[in-house]
Amino acid sequence: MVWVNAILQGILLGGLYALFAAGLSLMFGVMRFINIAHGDFIVVGAYAILFFIVSWGLPPAVGVVLVIALMAVAGYLNQKFVLNRVLGKDILPPILVTFGLSIIVQNALLEGFSADSQKLATGWFETASIPLGQELAIGLLPLLMFLTAVGVIAGLQWIFYHTALGRMLRATSDDPEILPLMGGNRAHTFALATALASVVVGIAGIWLAMKTNFDPAAGPARLLFAFEAVIIGGLGNLWGTLLGGIILGVAQAIGAQIDAGYQILAGHLAFLIILIVRPTGLMPKVVH
Repeated sequence: MVWVNAILQGILLGGLYALFAAGLSLMFGVMRFINIAHGDFIVVGAYAILFFIVSWGLPPAVGVVLVIALMAVAGYLNQKFVLNRVLGKDILPPILVTFGLSIIVQNALLEGFSADSQKLATGWFETASIPLGQELAIGLLPLLMFLTAVGVIAGLQWIFYHTALGRMLRATSDDPEILPLMGGNRAHTFALATALASVVVGIAGIWLAMKTNFDPAAGPARLLFAFEAVIIGGLGNLWGTLLGGIILGVAQAIGAQIDAGYQILAGHLAFLIILIVRPTGLMPKVVH
């Protein structure tokens, strides 16, 4: 029963990793580049919800809306005025620029919030659980986190396949050069894609703030978990990203059950094994 509980908790933890990874997968699927500052923007979302609720004393619902709106606007402006200038056939400039953004964000957070570890207190919500009998229980916070991940990915899929924006994003993903021929503006479309990804990043940051401690230097670890989930699931496949997050979470939970020091190592080993066996991931995006 102990192992069943570990696997169950790992699956729920995978929801958080899927949220970390969904925005990264979206940006890669549309623009074909990895944002090195992705994890740091997740931490920005965590600090933002902490600031709005604790420092300003806003109701949680208002804080959530403000964080999501702030991240969407910041993502759009960052893509339109910074990243669009370095996108091209050479993948090195975007990597270097986002690496620079990562350093800037970390130092800005350090200056504004100090190096102290932070966490958003949620009271009873943090410890509430749903008993399943036989010594099994599901934490309410991890469960809602997992359901949020499923809802976010389902929402992104719906946008991609049932809206005009989604058709534009899919066309951009298939062939960015043909977008102007369809009457689209590539720079604007890229900025909209980043704004959409940044909404997911903001949601991930909110859950991160409630789930665990974080500090200005926590971004790279979040990026690593996101990157591993994306690779395991298959680049550009959103449901594959959820699967990748679950596999990563379960591997870490099993590793922690064996020995607390093996938790992170077990996740990395699972990533390495899948990368060797299936270099394209378990559910690679199908290009028609």
